[in-house]
Amino acid sequence: MMDYTKQEFMAITTGREIKDGELIILGVGLSMLAGYFAQTNHAPNMRPFTEGGVYGATPVGGLPWGIECNRISANATSFTNAIDALGFLVLSGRADNAVIGAAQVDKYGNVNTTGIWNDPPWKAGKYLPPRVRLNGSGGAADISVGCKRYLIMVSHEKRRFVEKVDYISSTGFLNGGDSREKCGFIGGGPAAIISTLGILRPDPQTKEFFLDAFFPFTTIEEVKANTEWDLKISPDVNTVPEPTDEELENLRAVDVTGSLRKKA
Repeated sequence: MMDYTKQEFMAITTGREIKDGELIILGVGLSMLAGYFAQTNHAPNMRPFTEGGVYGATPVGGLPWGIECNRISANATSFTNAIDALGFLVLSGRADNAVIGAAQVDKYGNVNTTGIWNDPPWKAGKYLPPRVRLNGSGGAADISVGCKRYLIMVSHEKRRFVEKVDYISSTGFLNGGDSREKCGFIGGGPAAIISTLGILRPDPQTKEFFLDAFFPFTTIEEVKANTEWDLKISPDVNTVPEPTDEELENLRAVDVTGSLRKKA
């Protein structure tokens, strides 16, 4: 019986990818949990900021509900604005890392957070109202083209891990190969997709994401069954180490209210 949830394991696994000293932009929710877990656990010199321009803060009294609420702004080093955060830091190539979420992600790491269509725009040849309207990209569109690298967190379900996203809200490796490079983006693209079942990484040449490691409570077959494309498996695929007691303690010290401690 796990003494942690899949979301907690995903947040810890994502946090392990964050390096000490990185200038990193974090969104709210699980991405912020992963970031501040890393700062508490192994990256004390991490330099976090939000897309609203709150820099150098740590959450007070639990995770914030927004990018500028009191829980994240009470002890900030400085306040700027979205133009400074996204324009001057991210789109100038200064940001080392970021963590974003996804409603859909495809085999080349393109992310959709705009809408779900019965007949996607790329298939219909025109943009029609979606069947389900989502929140949009927020700052993730800028993050995806400007950050040196970034991490994608998403629940591992077949309806989310699709062959081709309905709409590209945040740019991954487009059609694979050198198609991203041809666009001249400053950022290097997604470094990993961390899901509730494992870690996917891009092939250096094709840029198609493959399974690099899976969580101990699942199997390769289950991961493949929950992925719409024909997921390739690394020849060195391994099991992700379980969270240690210290890691769980540090994670829950960030999410003190347990707002993200839900089962999946």
